[in-house]
Amino acid sequence: MPGRKRAAGVGYEAIADALRERIESGELPPGAKVPSEADVMTEFGAGRDTVTKALRRLRDEGLTTATQGAATRVREFKPIRRPANRRLSQEVWGAGVSMWAIDVQDKTPTVADAKVERIEATVRVAEALGIRRGEAVVRRSRRYLIDGKPVLKSDSYLPAEIADGTAIAEIETGDGGIYARLGELGFGPARFKEELRIRMPNRQEKVWLQLSPGTPVVIIVRVAVTAEGRVVEVNEMVLDASAYILDYVIDA
Repeated sequence: MPGRKRAAGVGYEAIADALRERIESGELPPGAKVPSEADVMTEFGAGRDTVTKALRRLRDEGLTTATQGAATRVREFKPIRRPANRRLSQEVWGAGVSMWAIDVQDKTPTVADAKVERIEATVRVAEALGIRRGEAVVRRSRRYLIDGKPVLKSDSYLPAEIADGTAIAEIETGDGGIYARLGELGFGPARFKEELRIRMPNRQEKVWLQLSPGTPVVIIVRVAVTAEGRVVEVNEMVLDASAYILDYVIDA
């Protein structure tokens, strides 16, 4: 890269800083090839080990991605915008509309590994639902994929006394999903609470979501509460943080 001003110093952090600046400024746009190790070595006058550490730093920060046998590229961010307020509105599920129709306008998500089973509530689930540990709950598990790439893993728990013998205990719940079915049973959610946490994934989450190195996950735990104050569902979700923008609208 003749003519480019060399960054001060040849430590791997200085090299990573210089390349990161090019990514963040748009000089290296999403999808662009990242300079090869040989090019970076020549530009910065650094050894291979130093350059390898610098490029690994960018990958670990989630700025670049590479597959075996292919050039390293700047990661493309094509976000799913998740408007929490709107997607949970009764106007949506009450009208039989899928929440995914709110999140994704131009694509249809596919479902993988869908499973519904009756299990005993763990301590965590029991506390969230306000029931005793070991009481029966219906767990609904699945992964959601966009263009074949997993973006979300969901495990939803509902009291078995409500879900047993209803469409909630079936793979296909019908238009509007489980919230519409809860409404028909007289347990329609009147409010929701979501807690969010961001962390690095564990080994199983990396497999579930096919995550690239350096990609964090967003953990969302949502509870659905009736007007009488009964918790009728707790949903534990793991999201690929590189795939989402979480959108909240809060009235002042």
